[in-house]
Amino acid sequence: MFRGMQSILIGLPFLLFIALHAQEKVDSSPHTAQMISVEQGVSLEVLDWGGTGRPLVLLTGLADNAHIFDDFAPKLTANYHAYGVTRRGRGISSYPEAKAANYSATRLGEDVLAVIDTLHLNKPVLVGHSIAGEELSYIGSHHPEKVAGLIYMDAGYPYALYRTSGVLHLDAIELRKQLHQFITGYRMEPVQDYDGLIANIERVEKEIKEQQQETQGLPPTPVSPRMTPELFAMMEAEERFTTIHAPALVLVADEDISSASGDDLQSRANAVRQALQRRDKEQQVTAFAQQVPSAHVVRIPHANHYVFRSNEAEVLREINTFISSLPPAN
Repeated sequence: MFRGMQSILIGLPFLLFIALHAQEKVDSSPHTAQMISVEQGVSLEVLDWGGTGRPLVLLTGLADNAHIFDDFAPKLTANYHAYGVTRRGRGISSYPEAKAANYSATRLGEDVLAVIDTLHLNKPVLVGHSIAGEELSYIGSHHPEKVAGLIYMDAGYPYALYRTSGVLHLDAIELRKQLHQFITGYRMEPVQDYDGLIANIERVEKEIKEQQQETQGLPPTPVSPRMTPELFAMMEAEERFTTIHAPALVLVADEDISSASGDDLQSRANAVRQALQRRDKEQQVTAFAQQVPSAHVVRIPHANHYVFRSNEAEVLREINTFISSLPPAN
């Protein structure tokens, strides 16, 4: 999602709605569970499905908890030791105050690293769905030595790889940070980079005008009532990652988008949103090719956002092929 704020206002609400309603069933999956402390007062639920071989750590989409992998993870245990993590603000994990500092990509990524350290995992492969792409990219950008590889399951959105051509939502977050010094103590701490600030103001202005032209007149996309303050805090604290320094497999769900029918306002709005989603996904695939040429991008046709469910066999095959290409663990 992808060019500008439509990455949030157009495409993502559809995925959020699906994610928020995807996970309601009795847990009969063969795993153990424990709570792992990641910082003072914050513990995360960690599931362990067992298995032999290289450790795999499964990370969830925005509104899910680790039990979303209850059916998928056991298919991995013949070749790998599978774990799943419920991030802060979901499930039975801790719920720190819903503010950006507690739910930033950096903070969430550090949580994953704390779990890896506590479990004494030797260079695991991280497998992330949807918003987990930002945790993967934080680690792949800042701590690639901690992992053997990264697998993005329809997780390669701008929060995972910022397109250097610009993304309104992420540029606006950065601008808010830059402007904050004018509100709190700028007299004591002078602006270090006026040119960068001015350039970002101009970039955001351009992107806002583009969004206005593309979406003017569209009715708002409904937001699920199950969205919580913690989830909003995560979205408001996304970061800009421009490259990845670890081996990466990027699985792209190519959805079958039906032609919108009808001439009413909602039908026309759906048609516009679908067209923008298709365009934005293509731009994001291009960004990976240009900015992370070592990444292996695989497009999976006839899939949906929950690609590990809709196309389980293809996903398992690609995971196995990718991991078999990695250097053996020491």
